[in-house]
Amino acid sequence: MSDQTNHGKTLTVSILSLSLLTVMAGAAVAPALGVIQAHFADTDQLFVQMVISVPALFIVITNFIFPKLCKVFGARTLVLMGLLLYTVGGCAAGLFDNIFAVLVTRALVGIGVGIIMPLSTGLLSYYYRPEQQVGLMGYSSAMNQMGGVIATLLSGLLANISWRVSFLVYLMGLISIVLCLFFLPNDRITQEAPAKEGRGKKEASGGAGVFRSNIVYILAMFLLMSAFFIYPANFALETVSEGIIPQNYIAVIMAGMDFIAFCGGLLFVRAKMLLGGKTKFLAPLCFLIGYLLLALLGGWAGTLLGSIFVGFANGAGIPFIMSEASMKAGKAAATTVMPLISAALYLAQFVSPMLMSVVTAIFGGTVAHLPYFFAIVLSVLFVLWSALIPSGKSE
Repeated sequence: MSDQTNHGKTLTVSILSLSLLTVMAGAAVAPALGVIQAHFADTDQLFVQMVISVPALFIVITNFIFPKLCKVFGARTLVLMGLLLYTVGGCAAGLFDNIFAVLVTRALVGIGVGIIMPLSTGLLSYYYRPEQQVGLMGYSSAMNQMGGVIATLLSGLLANISWRVSFLVYLMGLISIVLCLFFLPNDRITQEAPAKEGRGKKEASGGAGVFRSNIVYILAMFLLMSAFFIYPANFALETVSEGIIPQNYIAVIMAGMDFIAFCGGLLFVRAKMLLGGKTKFLAPLCFLIGYLLLALLGGWAGTLLGSIFVGFANGAGIPFIMSEASMKAGKAAATTVMPLISAALYLAQFVSPMLMSVVTAIFGGTVAHLPYFFAIVLSVLFVLWSALIPSGKSE
């Protein structure tokens, strides 16, 4: 097996470069959705909105077949397959005038990310020692957030030229293609991933046993992303309806939230050293505080402070769940628990708007800042569920 001492920083950079891309599956072209909708004015609005949501659905589907792919292909081959689907599928969307053809290319992006996402964290578990993984997971989370910031800004600028050009933001995948082509080994990552002592073959194979063994981490990720996604999906509308903060500041505040999430990933290791076993409560409590500020305080103070807490919760919460789950699974993480956690992350993105629609249908317009109050409920559930996460390093 290859390790860090053999490959140095080139291997680390190659793997972390994948994290720059994964969050961009749907969000990358979100700033261009308005001009895309204008071009497809005669098309049902639902199909236009699916330009953003379809990748998440296919990421989830691909995550469930990912362990089988790992039995057939080496790590580099899989990564390059995913990156090509991501880059070509992403850019090709701008070539078509048929919305269904566009959605097919968006599905290809989802399949690509469904391959890349488990590897972006699972390879860290495979190639690095447990004491190194915590910091690397923090960097991976930070790269996720930074990739989102870069993609959103680039897509917004390109959309001013044409909706077709906005899809060229997926050319960022070329950076990872070059790095991984030259510096990522083509190891079969399932070959050295036997079942842990005391666990059956069922768990090692990625079956139902893996889900049962890691359900605490899988549902934690689902709750984290469900709570977080309330913010980007509703912040602009809620802030405008409040009428205190001008429209032109909203994008700046949201970009600032992404930057705070980036900092949360970078500071995760220090936070864990300071809090120890209590780190599992950091993200859910920050979500709870953030949404309480947004819902109850409001105005400039509540909006800015709330955004800071929500951003930090997202940036620090993801690497915590990833690192704890990967240390428990060991070198088998890439083919066992990571695909399930990735599926939970993107399933939450896909389901969260639907859950919010149900809540809105029940309460209507009678409750001010209803999305934030729904996020408060999710945050409380996240706090309670986090109590089930084992404290300290998993054996």
